[in-house]
Amino acid sequence: MKCFSIDESGYTGYDLLNTDQRFQGSTALSIPDDEARRLISYFFPRLQADELKFGTCARRPAYRKPLMELQREVLKNHSCVTSVCDKRFVLTLKFLDYAVEPYYFERGYDFYADGQNVAYASLLYVTGPTLLGQSEFEALLHAFQTAVRVKTKASIDRLQLIARSIVVPDLIEGLGPLCIGSQECVDAICNPRVTTDAALAVLLSLIHRTEVLTTEAYRVEHDQSKNLLTYNDYLTKLIGHQHTVEFELTRDTQLKFPLKLQSVTQVDSKASSSVQIADVMIGAALDATRGLASNGKSLLNPDEVFELYGDEQLIHLVPSINFEEEHTFRANSQASELVEYLARHIESHTA
Repeated sequence: MKCFSIDESGYTGYDLLNTDQRFQGSTALSIPDDEARRLISYFFPRLQADELKFGTCARRPAYRKPLMELQREVLKNHSCVTSVCDKRFVLTLKFLDYAVEPYYFERGYDFYADGQNVAYASLLYVTGPTLLGQSEFEALLHAFQTAVRVKTKASIDRLQLIARSIVVPDLIEGLGPLCIGSQECVDAICNPRVTTDAALAVLLSLIHRTEVLTTEAYRVEHDQSKNLLTYNDYLTKLIGHQHTVEFELTRDTQLKFPLKLQSVTQVDSKASSSVQIADVMIGAALDATRGLASNGKSLLNPDEVFELYGDEQLIHLVPSINFEEEHTFRANSQASELVEYLARHIESHTA
């Protein structure tokens, strides 16, 4: 059975405003372990450590060229997909999911139609600090994250108070429900299944690609790290869901249940060369993403890293203000149905 090795980086649980780790991502890689072991030996013949780790190797200038060559070899010859998200943008999307959309849903309006939620989240992400004020927008996001985390009346009251203090006409559609104390939104935020954890969003973007990359049943393995326990939990639930249903998400993205994915196992990364290479792939991708966002503060050259990837090998969940393109890309999206479906059947993990 074909196997995809998965590794992640940047995971901070419910805290999507962590300033030290702005981005989160994961890589799924299908490569025979003996071939992975051969590649590591070939590109790193003098490696003394117990395992290949991107963070350790990339700090050594002599290892940066072989790191690039290893990625090139993997992306050219093996099934590999990497998903990267801007966690602040994911939090903004979740703000719309729970602090805005329930109000409109109860009044018969599809807030997700043709990707409107993504467009509005992008607008809020880009213009919010200017229109609302940098500190006010930051306070709003922190208050929302806290309210979803603790689900107390005091946290909800604080969130609503902040929304009422900074509302502006240009963004009334997004802040109005909180300002009027929408019970639908309060109930959504207080739902014990609702979390700001981004693991499922990252994981789903990977799984929809692995489902395309193989025509038969396959399995997943990942490291035994504490962070990946959340991924393991979601994978187990996705595998166990046997209802037959399909969702159209974008122009070329569908998610169909039951999955072809059959099982998930945890392994010791020291004993899995394929998991070690997955660590290199996601480590390099996040390093390059941080480099682009911080004007070159990265260990590898960001442009050179992303030039290695084909269009179908890299998934970005980041804001886009090209609204016409996003509208076309997400026309006829069933995102609202998927969000509701996942809430009922999958997303019961509380970070």
